[in-house]
Amino acid sequence: MTASIGVLALTACTDPMTGDPNRTRSGALTGAAIGAVLGGTRESGSDRLKNAAIGAALGAGAGAIVGNILDKQAAELRNDFGNGQIEVVNRGNDLLVRMPQDILFATDSATVSSGLRGDLGVLAANLNRYPNSVVEVQGHTDNTGASSYNLNLSQRRAQSVTSILSSQGVSSSRLRAIGMGEDSPVSSNLTAEGRAQNRRVDIIIRPTN
Repeated sequence: MTASIGVLALTACTDPMTGDPNRTRSGALTGAAIGAVLGGTRESGSDRLKNAAIGAALGAGAGAIVGNILDKQAAELRNDFGNGQIEVVNRGNDLLVRMPQDILFATDSATVSSGLRGDLGVLAANLNRYPNSVVEVQGHTDNTGASSYNLNLSQRRAQSVTSILSSQGVSSSRLRAIGMGEDSPVSSNLTAEGRAQNRRVDIIIRPTN
């Protein structure tokens, strides 16, 4: 039974018409698979099968709720942001909001540009509408310059973004600023284009229930 649910979770998470990910369905199936496994470990024989079925049903419901919330939150962010350079990616278990540092900050500065404060206000308003999450703000750099300097700069930039979100009403208990420096590139640092992609702030929104 649990094996069948696992197979379904892998094969039934896209829209059959468009091929796009369906996060609500994915969350339900993932929750069902986890619930079935946990439920099925409690007893043996028929009780084990019964508990697996109950666990699958409960897990599916919880997973569908989280998936639906993430779908809605991501759609609202994409609609409300006034900057086409900001990415919003629903990764199934969390949302990734990616802001290039070149639009957030001047070179070697940790002061958020005035033009991006409005978009951070949009993000803060969205976070306040969806309060059941924690938010990790990660600063990233390319590999130009000393790694220690890049680490410090990325931390100050992450803290600047976090401070603005907090000033817009997002509870500080939900926020965490982390400087990643040059250690987590998303592209090659051998080209100007790759380095530009690596200079970024990633804001990860993780549901708590």
